[in-house]
Amino acid sequence: MTGVDAEWFDAEKRHADEVVGETTLGRMFQQSASRHAERDAQWYKGGVYDRSLTPDVLPAAPDGEYAAVTYERMQTIVQHLAAGWRDLGITADDRVAIFADTRMEWAQTDLSVLNAGGIVTTVYTDSSPSQVEYLLDDPGATGVVCENEALLERVLEVEDALDLEFIAVMDEFDGYDDREDIVTLAEVHHRGAAAFDIEAYEEWLGERELSDTASLIYTSGTTGQPKGVELTHGNFRANVNQVRKRFGPRRDRDPDLPSITPASRSLSFLPLAHVFERLAGHFFMLASGATIAYAESADTVADDIKTVGPTVATSVPRVYERIYDSMREQASESDLKQRIFGWALEVARDRATTDDPGLALRTKHAVADRLVYQSVKEQMGGNVEMFISGGGSLSKRLAEVFQGMGLPIYEGYGLTETSPVVSSNPPEDPRPGTLGPPLVDVDTRLDTGPVSPEQKSRATGEVGELLVKGPNVTEGYWNRPDASEDAFTVDESGDRWFRTGDIIERTSDGYLVYHDRLKQLLVLDTGKNVAPQPIEEQFATSDRIDQVIVIGDNEKFVAALVVPNFEALGRWARENAPDLSSDKSEAIEDERVREWVGEEIERVNDGLSNHERIKEFRLVAAEWTPENDMLTPSMKKKRRNILSEYDDAVADIYGDDE
Repeated sequence: MTGVDAEWFDAEKRHADEVVGETTLGRMFQQSASRHAERDAQWYKGGVYDRSLTPDVLPAAPDGEYAAVTYERMQTIVQHLAAGWRDLGITADDRVAIFADTRMEWAQTDLSVLNAGGIVTTVYTDSSPSQVEYLLDDPGATGVVCENEALLERVLEVEDALDLEFIAVMDEFDGYDDREDIVTLAEVHHRGAAAFDIEAYEEWLGERELSDTASLIYTSGTTGQPKGVELTHGNFRANVNQVRKRFGPRRDRDPDLPSITPASRSLSFLPLAHVFERLAGHFFMLASGATIAYAESADTVADDIKTVGPTVATSVPRVYERIYDSMREQASESDLKQRIFGWALEVARDRATTDDPGLALRTKHAVADRLVYQSVKEQMGGNVEMFISGGGSLSKRLAEVFQGMGLPIYEGYGLTETSPVVSSNPPEDPRPGTLGPPLVDVDTRLDTGPVSPEQKSRATGEVGELLVKGPNVTEGYWNRPDASEDAFTVDESGDRWFRTGDIIERTSDGYLVYHDRLKQLLVLDTGKNVAPQPIEEQFATSDRIDQVIVIGDNEKFVAALVVPNFEALGRWARENAPDLSSDKSEAIEDERVREWVGEEIERVNDGLSNHERIKEFRLVAAEWTPENDMLTPSMKKKRRNILSEYDDAVADIYGDDE
C-alpha cells in the first residue's frame, strides 16, 4: 500500500546483505562485531565523566579529546557486563532501567542487559523523583543503572516505594560503603569477567527469541501518564532491516549518493532513552559496522561536531533550527556578511527546488558555495554526507536550504509504537516537505473518517488518519490492555492496524505528507478546523521568533504565545531602541518589541487563510526546554504544560466570555 513505482524502491524490496537478517539484537551485534572486529565501534570523550570503567577496563581519553573502542573490545565489555548482571541476579525477562544521558556506557549497558536475557526500560535524566518512581515501579524494575551520584540520589529518594535488587552507577561515587546492592559499572564488569563462561553466554543468547520483549520505552506523556510501549527483538530487528534497505549500500545505488557503511561515523547526542536515537543512532549503526561518537552534551554539539567530523547525524527539527540560527548569528557580524548570507540561502533554495538548473543558477551556486556553504560545512566537521531528521515535523524551507547547500536532511516519520521508523525520504529522490514513502514491509492505509471536508480540500492527495501494519509495530502497552485495544483497529480481514493519531496525506506517487496530530487540531467556535503545527513551522527560519505555539481551540480566532529571538532582538535594539531593557521580562512588555515581532507574525499571516491567521499574540520571556518541562526530551512541545504555565496570557488574549 505504498503506491511507489520506482526502480530504487523495487531494488530496496529485493535487497539482502550481511546486515539484513532474522536474528535477535544480541546475535545481530555479535555478528557485526565479528565482521568488523578491528574497526572502531565507539568514540568516547575525556574530561566529561568520572567513568568507573577507566582506566582499568578502558584507558582514559585525554581531556577534550576522543579515544576509540573497537568492535572486538566492545564485544568483550558487553560479554563481561552481561555475565556481571547475571551474577547480580538478573534472569530472563527481568526489567532493568537505564537512567543516564547518551554516552558510551549507555550503549554497552543496553546490549549487555539484552544479552543477559533482560528487558531494558528507560528513564530520562530530567525526570523528577515522582516520575523516576513511576518509571521504575510501573515496569517492576529489578535494578537500575544510573549515570552518576546525582541520579543515584534521585533514585534513593524514592527507593522505599520500589523493589530494587541492585543499583549500578556508571561513574565513580562517594559513600554508600554499607550498601552491597549499590555498585559501580566497573564492579559489574569485574564480577562478570571473573565469572564469564562462553558456553553459558551462548546459552543466554540462544534462549532469546524474536518474539521476546527487548525493551519498554515510555511515551513522552504529552497527553497523559506515560505508557510503556512493548517492543520485541523482532520489532527492532525488522526496523533495522527496513532502514538498512533504504540507507545501506546497494549495487543499484549511484556511488555518489550517501549510504551508511562501515566507513560511516555518526555523532550521537539525542537521548538513547528515546526510540529514534535507539534505533537509528544505535542498533542500526552498530549493525552496519559504523563508528558512533558520543557528544559531550546537547549543548556542546557545535564543538563536538567539529572534533568528530561525522559523516552522518540523526536529530530532531529543533536542533536543525538551532544550527540554522547559529549560521545566521555568525553572518550578523556585518551588514555585508548578512546580505551575502541571505543571498546564498535563497540560491540554495532555488537550487534545491530546480530539477534542471541553468548556467546562471549553477554559477551563482558555485559562488555561494565558496562564500558561504564551504564555511558552513567546515563548521560541521567537513565530512557530513547527510542528516536524518525524525521526532517531529521539519520545516520545508529549512530542508530546502540545507539540501541546496549540499547538506541534505532526509526527513522521516515514526512513533515509539513502530520501533520507530515508518517512512523516510530516500537518497535517490528526497522531497523536502514530505516524510518520504513507507519503508519496505510497512503497510499503510488512511482512515478518512476523522478528517473534515475543509482538511480534505487543502490536500492534493488522499488524506486521513494514518494506520500502520508491519513487523516493526508493537503488540501493545505494558499492563495496559484497554489502551492497547484502543490503539488498534481491525479490518474486514481480521488484520490489526495501529492508529497513529496523525493526519497524513499520501501523494499520487506514494510519498507521505504530515498535516497534524489528530488530537491537536484546533476547532474554532465557528466550526473551522485549524492545524497548528504547519503554521508554527512557518517560523522555523524566522530571525525574530525563537519559539511559537498556536492556540485557539473552542475560541473565535487563532492566537499565539511567542518566545522572541532575544539575540536578534539585542542586535536590533542597539540600532533602533538603545534604551530597551536588557531584562527579558521587561523587554517583552515594550510596545516596540511587540511591533518588531508583529511584523514577522504578519509576514506569516500573509500566506494563511483568513481563519488561520494569528489575530492576537503574547510574548513570553523563558525559552521552552525539557528542563522546565515545556518540551519532551525529544524536543516536542508539551502543549498542555505551556498553556497551563501561561494561562493568564491566554485569558488576556480571549478575555472572559461569561
